[in-house]
Amino acid sequence: MKNVLEAPFMAEMIRTTTNMYAHGWDERNGGNISMLLDEEEVKKYLSIPAIVRVIPTGFEAPELDGKYFLVTGTGKYFKNVQYDPKKNLGIVRLANGGTEAEVLWGFSDGGKFTSEFPAHMMSHIARMKVDSENRVVMHCHPTNLLAMTYVHSLDEKAFTRTLWQMCTECIVVFPDGVNVLPWMLCGTNEIGEATAKKMETARLVVWAQHGIYGAGRDLDETFGLIETAEKAAEIWLKIAHLPILNTITDDQMHLLEKRFGVKAREGYLS
Repeated sequence: MKNVLEAPFMAEMIRTTTNMYAHGWDERNGGNISMLLDEEEVKKYLSIPAIVRVIPTGFEAPELDGKYFLVTGTGKYFKNVQYDPKKNLGIVRLANGGTEAEVLWGFSDGGKFTSEFPAHMMSHIARMKVDSENRVVMHCHPTNLLAMTYVHSLDEKAFTRTLWQMCTECIVVFPDGVNVLPWMLCGTNEIGEATAKKMETARLVVWAQHGIYGAGRDLDETFGLIETAEKAAEIWLKIAHLPILNTITDDQMHLLEKRFGVKAREGYLS
């Protein structure tokens, strides 16, 4: 049996959490990640079944029954993942229609998965229906996107267009735009359901006055989605109070669509 700490998915998770903390997106124990794992890949590193303990999830997710996830722990600091992965991360398998999570590895101090686990799992279900390759859900608190929700309209079309106009690459990286939720109580099934609904039409969902959710095929893609939107928000905050003399026009964005083979969200460009 191979050492799970040497698994590529583990190395990627450790590298990503470390990088996110360094970016200032995950202060204290803020932020969380879940990654859908391939069963055959997991079996290379863990004896299956080898259940350490079982944790109720508090929701039903029959679509994910028997699925394996690498997930960050509740109350854990991203900066510490690289030093003690087994304490700060866990590999779980959903069982009994998603009402239980079987801990197969990790959470060695008796901890459990992130408090945002419902939002993650519901978002996985939503994204898998759109793109079966989507395997990662990432939540963090990027400073500029968070600040933007205090001073910009939360209308999704307006929010998206502002970000698209800040950087040439934005419409290429997230042509499906950005969806936005008004402030809601975090860690609940209600915000999980609302986020999942938004995930049906976009891979980025902003939580106003809180942070952002991103989904993608792997950790790099998902990190890059958030990173690109955050850079655009930073530029907007630097120039929003100034007279705007130039911008990326809709005609120019149509040129980007053709050049890069993407399609902007329907109705968002003239």
